Amino acid sequence: MSLVTPYSAQHVASIYRRLLRLSLNWAVRRDIWRKQALEIRAKFDANKNITDPRQIRDLIIEVERQLVINRHPDPYIPPSRPGGSKFERNVPPRLDKPIDGDY
Repeated sequence: MSLVTPYSAQHVASIYRRLLRLSLNWAVRRDIWRKQALEIRAKFDANKNITDPRQIRDLIIEVERQLVINRHPDPYIPPSRPGGSKFERNVPPRLDKPIDGDY
């Protein structure tokens, strides 16, 4: 009988994506970020064959702690996303009839 870890592959993939997004907040230039992304991938690949549930739990707790500690105070937001500098800058005109007094 094998021990089942409460952490699924989807949970680990989510942590991986969060780490990549966090590193992109600190290095907006893609050439610098790419090196960091490769380092993150190498760390995940080095630990992919671990089967001990306690060790997996400890690794995940440590990575989630690092995510909180290294959170960027002013995260990068793509310009056209909500909160970005271009979001709804040029709102298209209304196509319906204007209401009286609303020109």
